Amino acid sequence: MRWFFTVAAALFLALIGPATAQIPPNVLIVGQIAEPKSLDPQAVTATNDFRILMNVYDGLVRFKKGTLEVEPALAKSWDISDDGMTYTFHLRDGVTFQDGTPFDAEAVKFTFDRMLKDDHPFHDTGPFPLAFFFSQVDTVTAKDKQTVVFQLKEPFAPFLSNLAYPTGLIVSPAAVKQYGKDFGRHPVGTGAFKFAEWDPNAKVVVTRNDDYWDGAPKLEAVVFRPIADANTRVAEMLSGGIDLMVEVPPDSLGQFRDNASYKVYEQAGPHLWFLILNTKEGPFSDKRVRQAVNYAIDKKTLVNDVLQGTADVAAGPIPPAFGWANDGSVDPYPYDPEKAKELIRQAGAEGKTVTFYVAEGGSGMLDPVAMATAIQADLKKVGLNVRIETYEWNTFLANVNPGLQGKADMAEMAWMTNDPDTLPFLALRTDAMPDKGGFNSGYYSNQKVDQLLDAARKTTDQAKRGKLYGEVQKIVHDDAPWAFIANWKQNAVSTAQVQGFELEPSFLLILKDVTKG
Repeated sequence: MRWFFTVAAALFLALIGPATAQIPPNVLIVGQIAEPKSLDPQAVTATNDFRILMNVYDGLVRFKKGTLEVEPALAKSWDISDDGMTYTFHLRDGVTFQDGTPFDAEAVKFTFDRMLKDDHPFHDTGPFPLAFFFSQVDTVTAKDKQTVVFQLKEPFAPFLSNLAYPTGLIVSPAAVKQYGKDFGRHPVGTGAFKFAEWDPNAKVVVTRNDDYWDGAPKLEAVVFRPIADANTRVAEMLSGGIDLMVEVPPDSLGQFRDNASYKVYEQAGPHLWFLILNTKEGPFSDKRVRQAVNYAIDKKTLVNDVLQGTADVAAGPIPPAFGWANDGSVDPYPYDPEKAKELIRQAGAEGKTVTFYVAEGGSGMLDPVAMATAIQADLKKVGLNVRIETYEWNTFLANVNPGLQGKADMAEMAWMTNDPDTLPFLALRTDAMPDKGGFNSGYYSNQKVDQLLDAARKTTDQAKRGKLYGEVQKIVHDDAPWAFIANWKQNAVSTAQVQGFELEPSFLLILKDVTKG
């Protein structure tokens, strides 16, 4: 019970500040950007939630530190058939879930069958919005306790990368059976930390897993505090209420850089901040108006002034971090308000009012309210009136993910991805519209894009895949179903006492090797 008193003391001190005492050195307090929606890895989509999950669960594979390359995790090795359709994973011996039940091939099968099979007895513990990641899986077979076989319907180039993503984390079958639909509030994995407590809108507490197969972490506990307001997170960091914060407001980075009591971390990664445009109805059903929005927004000013140089102007749906799939041949839309005005005039959209859904904060959303206000002003200059509706992050997602039809004309969005396939496949395909379980909330449809994405998934030759994504980039740039705004360079700040922390290009938080002096 020693951890309970330590964590309780840490939480108390984190809330009242450091003036009266000091947080115990072996408890890390992390300032998160929002309250998590769930701690079921198959049921969530937000990086905010993933940052907790990656410390509680493991996958068969994981991203090698500092890269997006895949390395062994719960699977010590694997074999791939010559036709690229059969993956055989050889599992580690002696690994147990945090509830004491054994990790084995049946647990892997349970995890994926629950997500992918409608007739699975625990499929109703979903929904599983990112099941698309594994849509090419035909069967999962537990060959024996330490061997599991994935049979694919066809070759699927992103498969291993998707297994390393949080959606592929392995859950305890016993815990799912015990808690059912409440499993997301009682998570059990094999990870470095085990779940201890979730106090809604206050904290999620995880404690050291002394039996962790990859070596127990040095931290006794980690406390994730949801602090949605960025300025409040900064104040908590400065007052000693938290040890580590992610997604630091650009105008606050300088004060941390100039103070030896803090460390600033920055790294480019595969990120895109964009506006979803409702292509099904309203002004943005006309490509000319969508292109006009891209010309009308002064993206360089957004990047340099609002984001203060912490991002680059975006050109299309494939982030430049995937250099092999983005050769730079597509340039960002230039700032050209006169051209925007002319396109709007041609489309007969002058003076139209559009509804704009804006998030107060959220995963990779940068400075969403300030950015929205600047975008509103830019569109006003070219003849579009913008009515902003602002929502808390999870409410925002609940409004946007089911689609904008009948509700809004555009919405902010940000994605951090692990493969160039991920974002366009989940959010730009015809078959990814919300009524089919995808995230194509603006209802974009282009058969050529569908064909290119399908071909790219089946192509294991990276150079050939890259050319296919290059074609997707060109077509989507011209069709403009989104307004392409920024590719963010992720950041974080910690106190100087935090050691061993590094940002990951996956945008996930890996805290096993972190210490706090």
